[in-house]
Amino acid sequence: MQSFRHTIIRSMALLMVMISLGAYAQDAKEIIRKADQKRRGDVATATMTISIIRPSWSRDMSIKSWSIGTKYSLILVTSPARDKGTVFLKRDNEIWNWIPTIERNIKLPPSMMMQSWMGSDFTNDDLIKESSIVEDYTHSIVGDSLIMGRAVYKIELIPKPDTPVVWGKIYSWIDKQEYIELRSELYDEDGYLVNEVIFLEIKPLGGRLLPSVMEYIPADKEGHKTVIKYHEVNYDAQHDVNFFSLQNMKRIR
Repeated sequence: MQSFRHTIIRSMALLMVMISLGAYAQDAKEIIRKADQKRRGDVATATMTISIIRPSWSRDMSIKSWSIGTKYSLILVTSPARDKGTVFLKRDNEIWNWIPTIERNIKLPPSMMMQSWMGSDFTNDDLIKESSIVEDYTHSIVGDSLIMGRAVYKIELIPKPDTPVVWGKIYSWIDKQEYIELRSELYDEDGYLVNEVIFLEIKPLGGRLLPSVMEYIPADKEGHKTVIKYHEVNYDAQHDVNFFSLQNMKRIR
């Protein structure tokens, strides 16, 4: 009888552990979903400055952007003068570029996907393959720590089999209370760190508490980074998918 009771207790304990692990994995996905939705929103507009920093020089660009989720985005360069009026349009898996100096729309071919976007540390591929970090990866909480005095989850993201994503692994640090992403590390398929992303200067943006600065730092290029500073974000924008057209690229200001 004693042995039978011990067997029942061990079985119940094992069942509770299995349920707990399943809930923990689900929690990790939910944490990522909340952080992604808080930053991205369903429909958004933004104004920002992008600073490209190199060991011996730097330059700034002013940008306006419009987006619907991850499928549609339109980016307008408003300064400096030499780039003013340049437009990039993303529609699903296509990128189009309006070049005002020659008044032409150009569809970027696959051969240009790995080229630098406007001289930054982003590539054209970064724009087009903004995969769903919620649906294209499996998620696990692998630790916790403090960043900027905030308690955070450390979450590991591993791409699902046969999913066409760029990264072999991602680590993301998410604030436990506000679901704000504060840091991420992007690894290639061989497990080497490629880029580090740091989120700074948390403040209200578009009615949400968000980092207003993002630093994108390549791991193998000392002194190189691209910094995005958000000035305004609006999550109550009214544009729809018809806004993201080749014709509108020529008119947008």
